[in-house]
Amino acid sequence: MTPAISRIPLIRAAAVGAVALLTTSFLAAPAHAGTSEPRTGFEAGNGARWTTEPEEERFLAAVDAASARVAVDRIGTTAQGRPLRLVRIGAPAAPTRTANANTLLLICSQHGDEPSGREACLSTVRDLAYAKDARTKRFLERTNVLVIPTANPDGRAADTRENSEGVDINRDHIALKTAESRATAAVLRDWRPDTVYDLHEYGATVPYYMKDLLALWPRNLNTADPVHQEARTLSDSYVRPHAEQAGFGTGVYGIWTDPETGDPVKQVAGDGQERILRNTAGVKHSVGLLVETRVDPLTDAEKADPAVNNRRRVGSQLAALDGAFAFTGERRGRIEAATTRARLTGYADRGPVYLGGGDNDPAGPEETLADPPCGYLLDAGQYAQVKDELALHGVTVRPWQGGADGAFVPLRQSLRALVPLLLDGRATYHLTEGQPVNSC
Repeated sequence: MTPAISRIPLIRAAAVGAVALLTTSFLAAPAHAGTSEPRTGFEAGNGARWTTEPEEERFLAAVDAASARVAVDRIGTTAQGRPLRLVRIGAPAAPTRTANANTLLLICSQHGDEPSGREACLSTVRDLAYAKDARTKRFLERTNVLVIPTANPDGRAADTRENSEGVDINRDHIALKTAESRATAAVLRDWRPDTVYDLHEYGATVPYYMKDLLALWPRNLNTADPVHQEARTLSDSYVRPHAEQAGFGTGVYGIWTDPETGDPVKQVAGDGQERILRNTAGVKHSVGLLVETRVDPLTDAEKADPAVNNRRRVGSQLAALDGAFAFTGERRGRIEAATTRARLTGYADRGPVYLGGGDNDPAGPEETLADPPCGYLLDAGQYAQVKDELALHGVTVRPWQGGADGAFVPLRQSLRALVPLLLDGRATYHLTEGQPVNSC
């Protein structure tokens, strides 16, 4: 039996292995025994099944009704008519967009066949809502916690990676073709979260790629250096150490390692694509992090009983989440300084913009706009085609003096580096090919 399996019941003995681990080092452990607090379907089944959509709806409604700290909003509707929900948590009451506080956004189960992050998010919502200790209350007074508990409801219902339209949502954060990614984009625009934490799962490749939990920061080269540094700190000094302290093995997502030496063997994923959420978050000046927990049963106990495997999957997510909360509480000033500085830097309109490459893959000359234009002109047809997406991204657009229906998109704005990724014909995932304007 692995240390992780033996530890889960100790972490949440009162919850009968149901896990909510905001607990081991930063926020106080909630007490569940003898209370009437709602439980998820996963908790009620002791990990034998995942929470259903109706159970999630009832669970969130109960938490919302019981706690002034929590509010649940409908932020969109999927192609199959399922609601996309945002949970707002704060103290003494649920935060609004005008609240002045550090903001942490949890995105749970973008891929519908990766349910452990969703379970961790649901129980986390409940634990923050019901916590009575002064430390948690103080944390929530200074922190807006936002949770999208099921980022892909149609995929979760069908147990598929993609949504009901066959789209991988985590490859749609530039084009914004899906209701799911559009809802997320609106939250990023309206709340400007300081930290965006994205929960996933992965399949192991024995013996090179089989840690309990893997993490990866934004590799996109347009991520401002202070934001990139904080994301690395979140991964290397908080999320992974907290998971390891709970008995889980950790590593870097996308890197196979030698089981004997720990040396890198092969890079299999984790590039700097701007359309992946952790990279989109970085380009938009949030401290982004992807976390992946291992799906596959590895021990005899997990192979014999799927519930044991499921509890380990959720337990590793919760251990890592504890690190994210500790990071937010302990490095609040540094995080806000990094994100604020990044958001202001674009107004200087200086420096290169990268159309490719990553922090582990230097961009070539053909991938680098060493001297970017001062903006892009869109004719009336182009602007009509992309104006909704530009608005969802939060990009500043101005009327063009030479045409009543066209538009000019300047680089001198907070999202400076995002503009060429959307409008330069050389960018891999551009929305349309705008006309570069070199003199403004």
